Amino acid sequence: MTCLDCKKELSYLDHKNSMDTLGVELCHQHKTRLDKLIRLNNTPIEAIQLYYGLKNAGVSPMLEWWDGNKSIDIAISRVKLNIEIDTDYQMMTHEQAMNNLEEAMHSFRNGFTTIRIPHTLIRHYLSETVNSVLGIIEGLRLNIKVV
Repeated sequence: MTCLDCKKELSYLDHKNSMDTLGVELCHQHKTRLDKLIRLNNTPIEAIQLYYGLKNAGVSPMLEWWDGNKSIDIAISRVKLNIEIDTDYQMMTHEQAMNNLEEAMHSFRNGFTTIRIPHTLIRHYLSETVNSVLGIIEGLRLNIKVV
């Protein structure tokens, strides 16, 4: 049991606390950083799980990246991909729909593709979700000039 960030050996207590709250193996220091990030940005736990899943697959994702307009759950700048984790499945109002459309427009104007992934998909099918995102990354890599 080692921390996914610093590869430090984890104690049983650190491992248990991290797995119980975040679902990933982190040392006390990195768990504390992510707890602060969650408080500040209301980051979904599933975004953290997908972030580490992509990181383990060799991708260089950024968690809570500021795009000049709002904070993006996960960004992969080399292929201009923004990933938003959807956590609310209520009836969408026209204001919410318009906000989503304007956010997509802002991303496209800056050359970014934005995808939305339901949090339940990550929670129950993390490895399949990571593989699908890797396929999207590969497709974008083939179709755009990589930075």
